[in-house]
Amino acid sequence: MNGTATAVRLSARVEPVMPEASQEFVATPYIAGLAERALAYLDAGYAVHFAGPPGTGKTTLAFHVAAKRGRPVILIYGDDEFGSSDLVGKDTGYRKSTVVDNYIHSVLKTEENVNTCWVDNRLTTACQNGYTLIYDEFNRSRPEANNALLSVLEEKLLNLPSLRWYGPGYLEVNPDFRVIFTSNPEEYAGVHRTQDALLDRLITINLGHFDRETEIRVLMAKSGSSRLDAEVIVDVVRELRTVGVNNHRPTIRAALAIATILTRQHARASLDDDIFSSVCHDVLNIDTAKVTVDGRSLMPQKIEEVIQRVCGSMLERKETHCRSAAKTKE
Repeated sequence: MNGTATAVRLSARVEPVMPEASQEFVATPYIAGLAERALAYLDAGYAVHFAGPPGTGKTTLAFHVAAKRGRPVILIYGDDEFGSSDLVGKDTGYRKSTVVDNYIHSVLKTEENVNTCWVDNRLTTACQNGYTLIYDEFNRSRPEANNALLSVLEEKLLNLPSLRWYGPGYLEVNPDFRVIFTSNPEEYAGVHRTQDALLDRLITINLGHFDRETEIRVLMAKSGSSRLDAEVIVDVVRELRTVGVNNHRPTIRAALAIATILTRQHARASLDDDIFSSVCHDVLNIDTAKVTVDGRSLMPQKIEEVIQRVCGSMLERKETHCRSAAKTKE
């Protein structure tokens, strides 16, 4: 009886996607500048890291930059339950095959093969094929789970420890492979502190909230709201960002929610529309337990003050514009 033991490496059923620029994507000078910087770093062989609070467009920007590269994309979402095997791959068991040769009835030959089955995971697949890897909110994974990335980004080698006895135990990274990371600030719930060794291998672009013009154009593109309504909503949300606890301040998601609801209800962002006021209070009253005086929330009062001020200012600008236009005609 003869026997052999080897390792069989299998590819995971990971289908990459080919991202395309969305018609709703708003390419203002601010966004274009960020994308150009990120592409320059990626072209030079570095990993890019978009860091910032939720609602600052990190994931959308990551996909936009990946689309500009023109390479297939594999996406990973950070997860506290991740281990390194969830990125690289792991042994999934054994395959055993037995061949019995009894061609000569008086001679019995048996050959038995036992193969360890290794299945690649998303990081390995991307490294091997030269895909763009988007690792979204990577700091939600525990730091030790991301250790495999250290050698990938520095030495361009991916360690495959379970295969070390049956081969070189590593994979040379395809030259076209690139990584785009996104992360939330460390003070957010469920976020781990990233090891310095990994951060040192990334070029970090810190993102804040979009500029006013970008936010207005995003609302117009995604909700179908008018320019005037989008301006009012954006100005209300931007002013409320100066109130309350930093990681609970309203983002563009809140502005988009208000704009979308008003569009669906055929309502307007103005003082004489009761729907506008009620929607703002419902969507923006997120700091109820955070900003209080004598145990009472200040947010309802603050929201109403901001609505009155922004709408009043917009009305004044419209009247001034109308007077100016009338004088020009005269």
